Amino acid sequence: MSLHVPKSSLPRVVIAGGGFGGLRLAQALDASRFQVVLIDHHNYHQFPPLIYQVASSGLEPSSIAFPFRSAFRKRKNFHFRLASVIGVREQEQCLETSVGAIHYDYLVLACGGTTNFFGNEEVARHSLPMKTLYESMNLRNVLLQHIEEALVTDDPMKAQALLTVAIVGGGPTGVEIAGALAEMKRYVLPKDYPDLDAARFTIHLLDASPRLLGAMSEKSSETALRELQSMGVEVRTHTLVSGYDGKVLTLQDGTQLPSRNVIWVSGIVANTVEGLPADTLGRGKRLLVDEHSQVIGHPRIFAVGDQSLMTTDPAYPNGHPQMAQVALQQAKQLASNLKALEDGKPLAPFRYKDLGAMATIGRNKAVAEIGKMKWGGFTAWVLWLVVHLRSILSVRNKLIVLLNWLWNYVTYDRSLRLILKRHIPKEPYEARKERLAIRPQGGESADK
Repeated sequence: MSLHVPKSSLPRVVIAGGGFGGLRLAQALDASRFQVVLIDHHNYHQFPPLIYQVASSGLEPSSIAFPFRSAFRKRKNFHFRLASVIGVREQEQCLETSVGAIHYDYLVLACGGTTNFFGNEEVARHSLPMKTLYESMNLRNVLLQHIEEALVTDDPMKAQALLTVAIVGGGPTGVEIAGALAEMKRYVLPKDYPDLDAARFTIHLLDASPRLLGAMSEKSSETALRELQSMGVEVRTHTLVSGYDGKVLTLQDGTQLPSRNVIWVSGIVANTVEGLPADTLGRGKRLLVDEHSQVIGHPRIFAVGDQSLMTTDPAYPNGHPQMAQVALQQAKQLASNLKALEDGKPLAPFRYKDLGAMATIGRNKAVAEIGKMKWGGFTAWVLWLVVHLRSILSVRNKLIVLLNWLWNYVTYDRSLRLILKRHIPKEPYEARKERLAIRPQGGESADK
């Protein structure tokens, strides 16, 4: 097989990954100066900050996803190929994919990250990650199925385990899904399941760190803790998980928590690409890059976003946080630097500008930090809504999300509680292993 990318007199930029960084770079590159080839194992760009709302029945997947081909329909010298990245043959300036190989003049690795299980295969097999749309849909299905099952089981201990949700990870994603499920418990369950005692639906938020939202200020952490506790979420910090067999979550201190719903959002690890030396990898399997996003020792290979680790920024000597804003800013700077490379001009170093951080907790509840300003409550919640709404691709998706939010706000209802698959044909663990597996395949290289 071959990618069948047409020949061009323009330098070819191959972008591996269509997340925030890859998409922004493809948009920013001058179509008259470069041939751009975007490769991703999905044919759509997903909006990760709102994935938790898909999992909690607030939004449909299509409202936070947008096809790459539609986004670049009018773009010249742009080509998209649906494929998985396998490895790099640097000497040949060639990227190997699941559907063949392609030569590049410049390669940009923006493959992002995947859920970090810290080597615990038992947890990886049985827990419910929430990194992709597929995983969020599966999480929604599992939660709803377990509520239905709890209604008809004769075993009270089994029923309680089916109604117990344990969320591992106290970052923004963990806080947001905990708040969403707490609101579901308060507003939805009594209406949809009048035969069910909603008080039996319990939510536990566990984090190994001393406080929630460790990347934000102590004030924001305290606000999040107070609000979640007021919503009925049991929060435990300084809590490490040692195992999970699908029925019982075991903590490092020996405590056991029966639960059939363990949501794992305890950080990410960078996706790796075969062919690059081991000394190019830093903490979290991130690629070590210089101040121009060039992979150390590999001048024609670049990395941006969650996959990169840049330690040359004076304000971030240990690397930048794995956030969307970092990827977006790196991509914008890289587009300018690639043009400078072609013009023989000096490259500009990347310096991250922190635009702030936000996390929503629930209805009218959020925390926000912009510069020295740190606050919570209704205004922070409104700001969170506006920022995320503006960031979604396409006017159609913006309108759908806005209408869903308005409906949920007015009616106190989440109307998308559909069990689309009664039985999942393939466990998320197996699907994830298949996607991440390196499958050394041959294939004819595309003409340079």
